Parts: sequence; structure tokens; C-alpha cells
Amino acid sequence: MVALPEQAMNSPQTFQATLIPGGARVAGTVTDSSGAAVLGAVVRAFDNAGKLVGTARADAAGDYELAGLPEGAVRVEVESSGFKKGVVNGVMASSAYPARHDARLEVGNMSQTVTVNAEMAQLNTSVSTVRGTRNLGGGRGLGQANGGRGGGSMGVVVGGVIAGVSPGQAREDLRPAAGGQELGDLFEYKLKDPITIQKNKSALVPIVNASIGAEKISIWNESYGNARPQRALWLDNTSGLTLDGGSFSVLEEETFAGEGIFEAIRPGEKRLVSYATDLAVTVGSRHNREVQRVTRCIVSKGTMIHQSELREKKTYTFRNEDKSARTILVEHAVRPEFRLRGDSKPAETAAGWMRFRVPVASRQTVDLVVEEARPIESNLAIGNITSEQIVAFLDTGSITPEIEQALRKILAQKASVAELEARKEARDSAQGKIFDDQQRLRENMKSLKGSAEEKALLQRYTQQLNAQETKLEDLRKELERLDTEIDQAQTELDRMTQAMVFDIRL
Repeated sequence: MVALPEQAMNSPQTFQATLIPGGARVAGTVTDSSGAAVLGAVVRAFDNAGKLVGTARADAAGDYELAGLPEGAVRVEVESSGFKKGVVNGVMASSAYPARHDARLEVGNMSQTVTVNAEMAQLNTSVSTVRGTRNLGGGRGLGQANGGRGGGSMGVVVGGVIAGVSPGQAREDLRPAAGGQELGDLFEYKLKDPITIQKNKSALVPIVNASIGAEKISIWNESYGNARPQRALWLDNTSGLTLDGGSFSVLEEETFAGEGIFEAIRPGEKRLVSYATDLAVTVGSRHNREVQRVTRCIVSKGTMIHQSELREKKTYTFRNEDKSARTILVEHAVRPEFRLRGDSKPAETAAGWMRFRVPVASRQTVDLVVEEARPIESNLAIGNITSEQIVAFLDTGSITPEIEQALRKILAQKASVAELEARKEARDSAQGKIFDDQQRLRENMKSLKGSAEEKALLQRYTQQLNAQETKLEDLRKELERLDTEIDQAQTELDRMTQAMVFDIRL
């Protein structure tokens, strides 16, 4: 008997809610009927729930760009004084392939509205991306929660088969037996009619029967320890009601495809829920790290700052062996000290994860490269820099010739200060030796008794003391002069250090 590996037993889960809505963009040009640019036209984008998700204003050339939009279809409204308001439904916003919508306004009153539907883009099989949303329900393409179209453990169970009616049609025709309403931060469902449950019997009551948006994706998070991505639904609760948490089942073409659990989803909220393992997609990854050379040198207030970067590159590789295309949603950890580099931008950001879209065509292999950088700063006091360090900085390109020249001048001034201090130290040492010798002479003079020979010796000691006093006087004057010169030299060194200011990008 060979047991099933534990890593194959994936637990369904609800993924973190959106924190920063994604990086989808819509751009275009606003013109009038003659083709002239409309300066200052206000362009707004609304999601499926009618919530304002982006605002922009056309520039002198009539160009505008809406950024930070959620993925999927949005409604674009364009307004300008003296023109009718233009409304376009179904503009597809994407971070991977920014949409372009050029608006042409008609002369008229702003209270008048011209509404059109955006042309649906053809599916580009070369990039294998899925645009738009699909409805849960009817068992066509994607299934529904426990047979219902609203989700959760409150779904519909069809008790029998009606002749000539498909299960999907029966679910669609079934009316909910309860109505829902919000109660502040809470919500409730009230039964419309009394329900009788016989003794020792149970019943499932249809509470919500509504179409909601859903996108079928495969989600990959390396930290979960799974061998393959998980099949998931990106639910968009457009029902207008809170969907209570619970279990759900997914049907594809009236065939069971998986099951999972989700938390309560508020109206207008988008959530990711997984329900199965995607056995058609294999995943690999590799990680590179390198410290870049110094890119900026700042010298100010006696301190030299070298700025460099620790660059990390994570490469995710996906292979799709299925006959249908896949959209992989990669969760990459958010690290506050790092910033994104390169062209890869997340579709959205959750509390701890950035989510990147990766379209993978059938029988194709695709790489996602996420580049990040963390700034590194090293501080060094100008007064502590040595000649050897200057040579090393030049060899590594950490300073410019102008900075080297300024540092050499400071080193020369430091040498002058050091020379003066050495001279002062020598004079202090000579003075100390004289003091020691004078102490010896005075002790000898105390022991003399007054004989002729001792008187001659006393006279000799007195002459030596006189000569030493003269020399001490000269040393004191020289020490005073050296103190003055050292103060002046140190003041000049401090001035040069503080006056040295550079900010150079290398």
C-alpha cells in the first residue's frame, strides 16, 4: 500500500482580501467632432457595482490616463463643458495589456448623454489571457455554489429532475425563499414564507439566487508548500447582498470540478477562493541576489554617505500542459524595505502579498521575473578617511576625481595639524625632562654642608638651574605659539570639512 503524499492533500482556502486595487490602466484621447483635442475633459471610471475607481483630466493634447483600476470591465464617462456626456460600457482594463479608449464628444448640453458599448476584444491566443468575467451559474463553463448562483453553504439543491429541463435551467428558475438586508455592520435573511419541516427530516432552503462575476484562474504561492498551483475563482460579489461564509461546490458542464470554503463576502467585494489542484501546470523558481556598486555619493556636514543597492531577482517558471490557456495569479511576498524594479507590476496587493497575472498559452512555458531592490547606505566621517581608503574608493568607482581632490586637501590639512601636534608633544617631553633634572639638582643642593668643594658644586648647580630656567622660558613661549597654530590649523580643517559638499550620482 502506497499512501497518498500529504502535500497532495490541498486544503481549500479563502485568500487575503484586496488592500491596494490593481494596476490596470485605460488611456486614450478626448476630441470633438472635428478631431480637435478637448482640454480639461474629466474622465471617470466606474466598476460593475457603480463605484468610482479612477479619475483623470485630459491635457492640452486631449490625452488622459486612468491608472490603478481593478482588472476587468469598467464604465468610462467623459464630461466637458459645452459637450454631451459620453458613456462607454464594457471597457476592459488590464495591467498586463493597458486598454485604449479614444472618446469623441458631441456638441451639446452636459445633461445629455451618449451611451455606447465598447467593442469586445478578440481573444489573443498568443498571449493566452482571459479578459472580462464569467457568471457563476447554469453549469456552463463554471459551476456554482452548491448548485446555486450566489455562493456559500446557502446554495440551492435541486430535489428532483424535471422532464425536459436541464439541472442548470432548474436552478435558474428556482426563486429564493428569503430576502436579505443590511443591518449596519451585520446582515440578515428573512424567510418570505413559513417552512414546515417534518419530524426526523431536514431541508435546504434557497436564500440567494443571483448571478455574480467570477474569473477562473490558477493561483500560486510558493510559501504554501504545494507542488502545483491551485484552481481558484476570483469572485466579484455583484449580488448586492452579503454572501455568508461556508462551503461551495464548483460545476463545469454539469460535472463536479472541486469544492472549497470561503469567508463572508460583502457586497462589491472581490475575493479569491480555491477549490482544486491544477494538475496541468508545473512550477519552478530560482532566486538571484547581488550587491550593486555605489550609485550615489553624498558629502555633507563632515560625513560621506555611499548609497548602493541590494538587488534580488525572483524568476517563476510555469509550464501549461493543458489544451486550454491558463491565467496564473502569482502571490509574491511584500517586503517593506524593498521596492519593485523592472517591468513587472502587480495586478493588486493584499496585506502581505503582491499578485501578478501571468497568461500561459496551451503547451507553452512562461517566465515571470520579479525584480526588487533594497537601498544600502554606509556612513563614514570625513575626518577618519585615510589615503588608502581614497585609493580603494577610486578603484571601485565610489568617488569622483573632484571628491578625491577635496579629500586630498583635507588629508594635507590633517597632516599639518598632526605635525604641529607632534612638535608640541616633543616640546612637552623636553620640558618634562628639564623638570626632572631640576628636581635632581635641588635634592643634591640640599645635601651640601658648606665646605669649599661643596660651595663650588653649589655654584655649578645654580648655573645649571639658571640655564634650564632660560630654556624653560623659551619652551613655554614656543608651546604657546604651537597651541595657537594648532587651534588655527584645526579651525581651518573643520572649515574645510564642513565646506565640502557633494551630491553626485555615479
